[in-house]
Amino acid sequence: MGAIRPVPRTLLRDRAYEAIRDAIVAGDIAPGAVVRDAELAERLGLSRAPVRDAFSRLVDEGLLESKPQSYTRVTPVVAADVRDAAAVVGAMHELVTRAALPRLHSGHIGAMREANMCFATAVRDGDVAAALRADDELHDVLVRVSGNRAAAATVARYTPLIRRLERRRFGEGGNCRSAGLHDELIDACALGDVDEAVRVTAEIWRGLEDLADLDT
Repeated sequence: MGAIRPVPRTLLRDRAYEAIRDAIVAGDIAPGAVVRDAELAERLGLSRAPVRDAFSRLVDEGLLESKPQSYTRVTPVVAADVRDAAAVVGAMHELVTRAALPRLHSGHIGAMREANMCFATAVRDGDVAAALRADDELHDVLVRVSGNRAAAATVARYTPLIRRLERRRFGEGGNCRSAGLHDELIDACALGDVDEAVRVTAEIWRGLEDLADLDT
């Protein structure tokens, strides 16, 4: 848990949630590890209240499990849960892609291309954190432009479950997502080809469902 750092005393509940979530996704807090609010509060430079709030949210999102009066611990990476999350997140991305395309302009396309260049560089360098960050930036363009807050919230909730497996597989020498598929998606967006953009989006996220199958 050495990667966790103190956070500024603003939006404490959200910042505690983000710090603990990111440490779990990165594997800095390993599956099965018991977490204690007092210990993490001290590491984060917070009181215990926002950390407890974060724990409650992370239990609801499937990254922690809790037995009252006994323990709170990080959940294992379960292939079936990742597959289900990938199916839901993929469906949301198809929805936002369809909604966003008529609203895209050249600045959005440029941002997606820049994110994909960063993604390809990170994959080549073996930097999984940078690769997944760039992947988020690319797809978030479509999420934001779509204006669908329900879809955005669903993506934010379930993507961390997928990221844990992606990080582990990448660390074991597996492949991250394809920059080539991203190129196909961006080209379809630039042409305003909704059907092709949705098709490529489905292929991207179907690959993550397949990744979960490989982990069974």
